[in-house]
Amino acid sequence: MPDLSHGTDADVAAVNALRSAVMRLGRRLKHQRVDESLSPTEMSVLGTLARCGSATPGELARKEHVQPPSMTRIVALLEAKGLVRLEPHPDDRRQKVVSQTEQAEAMLEESRRKRNAWLTGLAEGLDDDEWATLRAAAPVLEKLAHLQ
Repeated sequence: MPDLSHGTDADVAAVNALRSAVMRLGRRLKHQRVDESLSPTEMSVLGTLARCGSATPGELARKEHVQPPSMTRIVALLEAKGLVRLEPHPDDRRQKVVSQTEQAEAMLEESRRKRNAWLTGLAEGLDDDEWATLRAAAPVLEKLAHLQ
């Protein structure tokens, strides 16, 4: 594993370019939303529920890197919009478990479809070598996204 803290100028430049590109692309992707009434944080919570399954508000707060009171507010907003439901925790009556609704699943699927179509349109501007590089980089970027 390379030690990038003392990297070459080329390593530092590559990390800087990656950070900048990922941030710009992420911002542009956030604008490709199906439901403009949901904040990016609310969409992120729904995505976490879709990937990880039902969770307590505390577990969601940890996964989303927000404070528990903030997550409580987010879950309440999502519940009011019919996108999540709260159910009693099977082992701890003091807690609730948050699950996404079918409405949330449908909205997330439509959001994925819209964002994938947008990215596909961008990728049409790549040549064959660039597209091959992007396909090879996708698993590495996915791994980076989940490293702590």
